[in-house]
Amino acid sequence: MSIRDVVSGESEEESNGVNLMEFSDEILLHILSYVPCTDLVLNVRRTCRKLAMLCLDKSLTHTVLLQKDYKVNKDKVKQLMRDIGKEIYQLNMAGCYWLPSSTIDHVTRCKNLVKLNLCGCHVTSLRLSKMLSTLQHLRSLAIDVNPGFDASQLSSECKATLSRVSELKQTLYTPSYGVVPCCTSLEKLLLYFEILDRSREGFMLSGQLMVGESNVPHYQNLRVFYARLAPGYVNQEVVRLYLAVLSDRTPENLHAFLISAPGSFAETGATKNLLDSMARNVRLDALQLPKAWINGSGLLQHLKFNNPFYFSFSRCTLSGGHLIQRVINGGKDLKSLTSLNLSGCVHCLAPESLFRKAEDDIDSSILESLVVSCCNLRHLNLSAAHHHSSESIGNHLCQLLSRLKHLLSLALPVCSITDVAANVEKPPTASNFVPQTFGRKVRIGIQTYPRNLADQANQKIESSVFWALMGSLRFLETLEIIGSSFSSAMPRNEPAIRNSLPPCVRAQSVGDSEVAAISQLTYLQSLTLAQLPSILTGSGLVNIGLQCQHLRTLSLANLGMMGKVVYMSALMDMLKHCKCLRDLRLEQPYFCAGAQFFQALSHCSSLQRLCIVSRSGTLQSDAVMSFMANCLEVIMCHMFMGESLTVCKNLQQSIVRSFQADRPALNVVIFPLLHEDLTEVIRDVPMRHLDEITLFKSRVAEEPPNLWW
Repeated sequence: MSIRDVVSGESEEESNGVNLMEFSDEILLHILSYVPCTDLVLNVRRTCRKLAMLCLDKSLTHTVLLQKDYKVNKDKVKQLMRDIGKEIYQLNMAGCYWLPSSTIDHVTRCKNLVKLNLCGCHVTSLRLSKMLSTLQHLRSLAIDVNPGFDASQLSSECKATLSRVSELKQTLYTPSYGVVPCCTSLEKLLLYFEILDRSREGFMLSGQLMVGESNVPHYQNLRVFYARLAPGYVNQEVVRLYLAVLSDRTPENLHAFLISAPGSFAETGATKNLLDSMARNVRLDALQLPKAWINGSGLLQHLKFNNPFYFSFSRCTLSGGHLIQRVINGGKDLKSLTSLNLSGCVHCLAPESLFRKAEDDIDSSILESLVVSCCNLRHLNLSAAHHHSSESIGNHLCQLLSRLKHLLSLALPVCSITDVAANVEKPPTASNFVPQTFGRKVRIGIQTYPRNLADQANQKIESSVFWALMGSLRFLETLEIIGSSFSSAMPRNEPAIRNSLPPCVRAQSVGDSEVAAISQLTYLQSLTLAQLPSILTGSGLVNIGLQCQHLRTLSLANLGMMGKVVYMSALMDMLKHCKCLRDLRLEQPYFCAGAQFFQALSHCSSLQRLCIVSRSGTLQSDAVMSFMANCLEVIMCHMFMGESLTVCKNLQQSIVRSFQADRPALNVVIFPLLHEDLTEVIRDVPMRHLDEITLFKSRVAEEPPNLWW
């Protein structure tokens, strides 16, 4: 029912005596809060006098979110700012990559802005200067710093505004301090380093800053320092320049210090001095450090914590003994901790790591201490490790995690959810073991699967520990089950991976029935399944489609045998029920993106982004074009397949030519997965899509909750 129907009296509800306009203003305002601001101001308020008044209520115009309003264009932004610019206090245009840079000029109408996010928007130094000169009340700013940025072009009025900014988020695509030296009142600094090591012409880049740039950032009031580095040595060089000032004088009020760096990021004398100073002078609430800064050091023993809410020890060799003794202080009450990232910490649930193999059983007492001490955890990541439970009754990892009743997001390795007793009693057979080969000689037989949850339940699973875990975490919104040795075929800044490591032996018993258990999660919004070798039919996917009606994001990778997509029939049945699905990512060798698949996908009426990664995969151009014509909300189509460059380019051009005019945010990349120029193509993908869907990664507890808005 549309609001226009209600106003005109043509709705079915009105004919039955119910009129939406008879509801109280409070109820109507709550309903209107779910409508994009551009629709409220430019369309809905023109329907009747009452809605004209309500649509301009301060509760609806105070904060304007355009970051995923893919239908907004320059003219709509111009009209929006003209109509309600003075009423806007918070404006989020993050990721609006399709808007021309001149759109930013209209932000100057928002004289009362306090918070502004322009990450992903095209903003030059001069435009930034002109805009900030008029925003005297601004206290929070997020921008990109692109090649060509020149701080000397910032006016004195602009610098005066920046001097009052207390929160700054910068995404750096070139070695620069950006506007940091101008922000003399910083309390929160978030830095995202996305600088490539080579230019488009192939020249090596340097981490040295531009000549004439100030090297004295003002950190004296800093409370939060966060830096996330993309792969590459230049990013490491530049972040060291930002840290140099911190090493001289550590802010007394610093309570969150977080550096996320992939690979090896060596500790230097300056960073060691910084950490020593922190150990002496500050008490932290959030901590994340590169693995080389923690491994083999006694740092954690000396750092002091106040009421910590976030810890990340991703990829560290931290043992469970050290975790309990140095972080949890032997079982200290840590009810304040809400987010914990132990991804890739292969020994974090073992008492020591010196003589232990990564595949050895975990010490359940360590996990139990963790669960008891951190009983309010909402986000927990245990992926990228072999967490094997012993045969001890009641001490399985799933049984212990079921005590964490507040969990909203959870990431686990596939081998950790194996029912140990069943695994011991039933060695791998043809029914629960599928060889991980690329050959086509394995014949499983006719694909059949139960069509409803009752049939699935009869097979085996109600008594399994994973079924019980899913039943106890009823409010879980995000779940990732990822093979401990899984690696995507599309790593960042590198050629596509051609060979993957085999799955863990214990993972061989995880298949369709375990996937069916996930369907108990009624409020599930995001699901990732990767490297589940014993998927035979994908029957559990159908159950998820039927039961998890809030599912918005689905990522499936390397399910079942690698030489054939054994779950295609079940996937197509599942998609027919996913009315709320917005993002779909599929990574599977030999995937056939044909007419039947796209016909099923067309049932996902809310779908906005599609990414398919398939070595030796095929596609049907006509089917893709028909799908794009039927699914009007789709604004991102990324397909990296086994087709020729000519086929890919022709299809990409056809999609852009046919749909770009009506979909301003449309982003299409269709390219051969194993082509040598893949990395050059990837660098042009908008960061929003690249970071959120195109590149595979575990996202649970990746950052502290509410780090930015």
